Amino acid sequence: MSVLWVSAILVPVLTVAALGLAGLGGARSSEKGREFITKYAALALLPFGALALLGPRAGPIELPWLLLGTHLTVDDVGRPLLLVAVLLYAAALIATYSSRTERAPVLAGFLLASFLGNALVFVAADTVTFYLGFTVMSLSAYGLVIHEGTAAAVRAGRIYIVLTLLGEMATLAALMMVVDAGGMLLADAPSAVAESGHTELIVLLLLVGFGVKAGTVPLHVWLPLAHPAAPPPASAVLSGTMIKAGLVGWLRFLPLGEVAMPGWGQALVVLALVGAFAALVPGLLQNDTKVALAYSSISQMGFLAVLVGAALAEPEIASACVLAAVVYAVHHGMAKGGLFLGVTVWRTHGDGWVRWWVIGGLCLLALAVAGAPFGSGAVAKYAAKEAIEPVGLLGVELADLLPLVGTVSTLLLLRAGWLLLTGSRDRAWGVDGALLSWSVLIVGGTVLTWLLAVQWTPLISVPSREGSALWDASWPILLGLGLAVFAWSLTRWNQTAGIASLVRRWTVPPGDLLVPEERLARSIGGAVMHGTEYVTGRSSAWAAGIAATTHRIPPPMAALENIERRLASWTASGIVVLLLGGAMIVMVVLR
Repeated sequence: MSVLWVSAILVPVLTVAALGLAGLGGARSSEKGREFITKYAALALLPFGALALLGPRAGPIELPWLLLGTHLTVDDVGRPLLLVAVLLYAAALIATYSSRTERAPVLAGFLLASFLGNALVFVAADTVTFYLGFTVMSLSAYGLVIHEGTAAAVRAGRIYIVLTLLGEMATLAALMMVVDAGGMLLADAPSAVAESGHTELIVLLLLVGFGVKAGTVPLHVWLPLAHPAAPPPASAVLSGTMIKAGLVGWLRFLPLGEVAMPGWGQALVVLALVGAFAALVPGLLQNDTKVALAYSSISQMGFLAVLVGAALAEPEIASACVLAAVVYAVHHGMAKGGLFLGVTVWRTHGDGWVRWWVIGGLCLLALAVAGAPFGSGAVAKYAAKEAIEPVGLLGVELADLLPLVGTVSTLLLLRAGWLLLTGSRDRAWGVDGALLSWSVLIVGGTVLTWLLAVQWTPLISVPSREGSALWDASWPILLGLGLAVFAWSLTRWNQTAGIASLVRRWTVPPGDLLVPEERLARSIGGAVMHGTEYVTGRSSAWAAGIAATTHRIPPPMAALENIERRLASWTASGIVVLLLGGAMIVMVVLR
């Protein structure tokens, strides 16, 4: 099995290297070589796919000579998510080549690098390897976001990398304290955090650091910007598997089941519910399909975060919540990844007889995300509802609130579907690799989620076929459809034509909270610059006065002024450095 593990890591690395080296040859041979590698790049994921299928039979592996001692394993949490990653990244790589994406070899290289980091997050059994994978994935994703090189892509990339670095600093500080408390191995991390003298601080840093990746409000603002900027294959993996890395970070390191932390648990539940429901308004007011889908992902990740918050507050239900979270993550990863990839499939296969194949697939995926009976969403949401049934917030049971997330999903998916149907599309290309791999996601998502849930019964519950269970899964969707029909009917009445026209002109910029946050940052930056210029001017005048009096002190030191001007032009970088230094100081003092 050691050969399989080593191959799983080396094959993607060597494939990326081959893509780079192929560009060093002559123009014609270089183009053919990179095209060939891009065409078959999905095969580089096969070793990790074999590990996911083997599961515990693959056995853990220890490499004491690598880093600080690398430990890898395929456990009940990482195995299903690894399989999702293999399927989704493979479909994205196939679509990258088949859909004739611009600069496809470059995109394929970043997809492979992101996959390797993503896979390491799921199979890491020690803290150092986990952080290495998390960082590789996060930084490689920057290349996916800015791939198209437009002004919107550059801006989205800038916001993404700033929030990513802030999250990385919080994560690094937290993990260093986890290791210091005895949590080098992930199996020991939750108990180490619970027994640490700095449990509260570690939990705060973990919630912030992994919350950026998980799209938790108010750290979600990069998602609605990155998805429309990135090519659809990249959007599929961003929403399908990358944001699940934040969830896995919480499940691996938070003291779930070890100690009750009702304060932090309830705080996370509140933020999660805000994200789950508040995503509705900005999502409905978008004019881009992928932005509307991004807000749908924010809502559904809020659903997932509720499970984590409940487990943090109530240790006795932690095991059921963790398993339900994994089932839901598998469902959402396949279904939402399929929807994002379906944007490309629709635009390239939206005419001719193939269009009905695509429309049927998109409808099945949308119904799954909304939680329709017999779909993957139904089993995932039922398991989540059963896991948190004893938990309440302000006198209201969470099990009564979470079904309404299905109503939010229904409305957002209807908006995304309308935008997709009324948008432009290319001439139909017929059946190709992109269409076939996308179809595998549709079938595989439902089958994989049901198999996973049945495997873990009776630790979690699966929905029955009784009328009451079918109604529980149906009424949130019917409510959403009813609200949509009501809103549409308002636009048909002559007396409300003026209101309808006004509503159609309303939009919320992608990133919502980012707009006032950017204005605040500019105001603070302007004040800092003004204060710096004032201090510099006063210092120069003071130094010049002393020099004129003593004739022994040289003019104001040009070198220092030059350094000051350079620092002033890197205000954002300075803030990052100060925050990093502050985190290190806190760690030293607390130690």
